[in-house]
Amino acid sequence: MAGKEVRGGVELSNLDQPLFDGAEATKRDLIDYLEFVGERLVRVLRGRPLSVVRVRPGQEPFMQKNLPKYTPEWVARTPVWAESSRREITYALCDDLRTLLWFGNQRAVEYHPTLFLAENAPVPTHLVLDLDPSPGQTFADAVAGARLIREALAADGLAGAVKTSGSKGVHVFVPVVAGVDVEDAAAATRAVAARAERIDPSISTTAFIREDRHGKVFLDATRAGGATVAAAYSPRIRPGVTVSFPLRWSDLDAVTPADFTLRTVPELIGDNDPWASEMPAPQELPADLVEEGHTIPVARVQAMHEGKRRARARREE
Repeated sequence: MAGKEVRGGVELSNLDQPLFDGAEATKRDLIDYLEFVGERLVRVLRGRPLSVVRVRPGQEPFMQKNLPKYTPEWVARTPVWAESSRREITYALCDDLRTLLWFGNQRAVEYHPTLFLAENAPVPTHLVLDLDPSPGQTFADAVAGARLIREALAADGLAGAVKTSGSKGVHVFVPVVAGVDVEDAAAATRAVAARAERIDPSISTTAFIREDRHGKVFLDATRAGGATVAAAYSPRIRPGVTVSFPLRWSDLDAVTPADFTLRTVPELIGDNDPWASEMPAPQELPADLVEEGHTIPVARVQAMHEGKRRARARREE
């Protein structure tokens, strides 16, 4: 058809439309980038139920979990029971470049896989710590939080890989051996964050309620169970279309998130796959870490109860 291109078996359209306000990039730039990172991004997504964030012209970005009815039959998929909505959701499995390019043509900019493989749900493959600076803080503050996480991990013989979130923060991924119980993994994540906070409470906090963080870096240990995380190499809907980019620990002080965009990443990585090369081998979770984590309340539940308590106190004033 006139005006159409075909790449990787996918018919593409409207490639010269702006991607979103502030992107300084077109849909073609997105497709070019996805085609370039190709198998590197697919390796991160393969076999994992996938949520994407799409942005249509003139509309606000939205997260898509359930596959639309017009999805081609060749897109792999898996059903996942959503406890919150009490229904089954059909997630995509982005197992090949063709599927990735199809999503790009649907204006899917961000790629958020689960921490588990569909065939082993809900058994996690990684622990994830998300270092989120408070308002007024910078990426350097998130880096300081990430270094506390690394120190806490090392004290228990563990290691993780680090990447920019693509926004202001940093993600630390800790690969674990197969078969770890999902509740034990969640507990271990809480314990790592708590230990990092104890190393230097002047710069870090595990407080889930924003008003309790007092300008410190939030050591977010809630990415567990059915949570998703922006994938390594995923673009983000941010000015300039930044990318969640893998780094060496030694490089953290020399970069900013704005260094990694749709346009700069291809030249930076060439034929390499830094996420694969920097990721440690899967590790056993130490018993003491899991045991400590089970004594720490689940942040969201604790915050819900605390929010209700504060609301009652305000009404009684």
